[in-house]
Amino acid sequence: DSISRIQTQAFLSLHTVSQIFVHNINSLQFIEKGAFTDLPKLDYLSISNTGLIHFPDFTTLSSLAPRLILDMADNIWIHIIPANSFQGISKESVDMNLVKNGFKEIQAYAFNGTNINSLDVSSTSLIALPHRGLGQMKELIATSAYALKTLPPLKGLSELLQTAELTYPSHCCAFHTWRRKHRESLFKNMSKLCDLIEIEIEPTADGDSSINDINFQYADLELGCSNSPYIKCTPKPDAFNPCEDLLGFSFLRCLSWIITIFAITGNLAVLLILLISHHKLTISRFLMCNLAFADLCMGLYLMLIAFMDIHSRHEYYNHATDWQTGPGCGIAGFLTVFASELSVYTLTVISLERWHTITNAMHVNKRLKMPHVATMMGAGWVFSLLVALLPLAGVSSYSKVSICLPMDIETLGSQVYVVAVLIVNVIAFIVVCYCYICIYISVHNPEHSTRNGDTKIAKRMAILIFTDFLCMAPISFFAISAALKMPLITVSHSKILLILFYPINSLCNPFLYTIFTRAFRKDVCMLLGRCGCCPTKADYYRSQTIPSHMSNIQKTAKSKSSSLSFYAYHLKMKNCFLHRGTT
Repeated sequence: DSISRIQTQAFLSLHTVSQIFVHNINSLQFIEKGAFTDLPKLDYLSISNTGLIHFPDFTTLSSLAPRLILDMADNIWIHIIPANSFQGISKESVDMNLVKNGFKEIQAYAFNGTNINSLDVSSTSLIALPHRGLGQMKELIATSAYALKTLPPLKGLSELLQTAELTYPSHCCAFHTWRRKHRESLFKNMSKLCDLIEIEIEPTADGDSSINDINFQYADLELGCSNSPYIKCTPKPDAFNPCEDLLGFSFLRCLSWIITIFAITGNLAVLLILLISHHKLTISRFLMCNLAFADLCMGLYLMLIAFMDIHSRHEYYNHATDWQTGPGCGIAGFLTVFASELSVYTLTVISLERWHTITNAMHVNKRLKMPHVATMMGAGWVFSLLVALLPLAGVSSYSKVSICLPMDIETLGSQVYVVAVLIVNVIAFIVVCYCYICIYISVHNPEHSTRNGDTKIAKRMAILIFTDFLCMAPISFFAISAALKMPLITVSHSKILLILFYPINSLCNPFLYTIFTRAFRKDVCMLLGRCGCCPTKADYYRSQTIPSHMSNIQKTAKSKSSSLSFYAYHLKMKNCFLHRGTT
């Protein structure tokens, strides 16, 4: 264990040696150039569990064995395989088992001049494989190579490749896609020629056919008409990672951009107008700001998905691992879960606030105040942040599927998390239904007196919120069935559901709740009027605001006057009663 280096010509011209083992020498740091020289019968070389810090030089080995096996394992201090490292190692095929090493990089032309039969780089930190030198390879093994997220161009990799054992299912999609394109290309270019061969070649009188002669003369034509090469690849794509683009369908790509643009612009407009407006921040405005912010986050999620879909179009397999295991998918997943839960929570608070206001219309002192609503929304923010952060902390995962939703239910904790979130959303829907049933009963009951403004708002919001939750109903249904491990639709089909229904609230809410209302149009015109635009309409709305304000003052004064009169009468009657009691 005291050997620190193997010197030049240490294994020189050992013509009868067929196997060399260099094992368990932790002090060995260097193997000098030319240490393995002129070893014509060497068919097995193993260098394992050493302290080497540089990749050995094999250029002078010159094996003539029909098959050379190079076995290097557990050399954790070797990080780079330099160019031309194997040139001259053998004139025949080589099997390279380079497992459990510290390799982080294989430089270009590292396999130059080498006929590689099989390559095993399992349990290494390699980021990429070289683009050249792998054309003759028949077997590629790269299991537990988690840093290897992209493959080299398949044109130079899959000519003779028969078996591939990889780390990520998306890489197998690359071979399936290449095989399909190869088959389509051959079919397009050769189908007519193949049909001609079948028609024109007929058996002779003695029953023989001249097909063999034609195959001999046109060997390349026979190859073109044959089946495209089949590559056995593992792990195979599963239901969560099918071989398709991120969004899968072309019409989804168009719809996602339409929804994204309207969701972002609409909610940004609502936030800007409500926050810039000089009007007092009422409870309704405060809740609408929270709803618009939640829906804006959903729009940002859709924008991330849409951009990634364009970036990886037609070759998502080469981006899938980087996307799903990287920060991009984590951010997208956090945004969508946070936005979804905050939106549902805000809609629930809006329903409760309307119900409480309508049912207590005659009791002004019982109405909700801004501090109460702010506290409720603060709790909603904490809840939404917690739910969105749990998958980042290991409870379920955003990396299970390409659209970055927490669909991982492998563990009991993950399954409980997904089911609990869905049940909370269902409970929120039930609460909203209950609130608006009570509101309609109150509005249509002649014994209850309500303000006309509250009645109109209640009717409008009832329609809007029911529409929102009806859009979420199919998602909740299919998601709960999938969370209970009884999926009714595939991930590919669920993308249609999620793009069409999941973000529809973010698209509709800003328009139906705010932009299409008269109050919002008034705020916009008055804001434009301050900038010198639309002065006529701005003056009109100002003229409408002053009488309304004076009317409110008169109502308040009248109310105060009435209250004072009642108070004075009460004191007078009390004094009268006391006077009679004393006499």
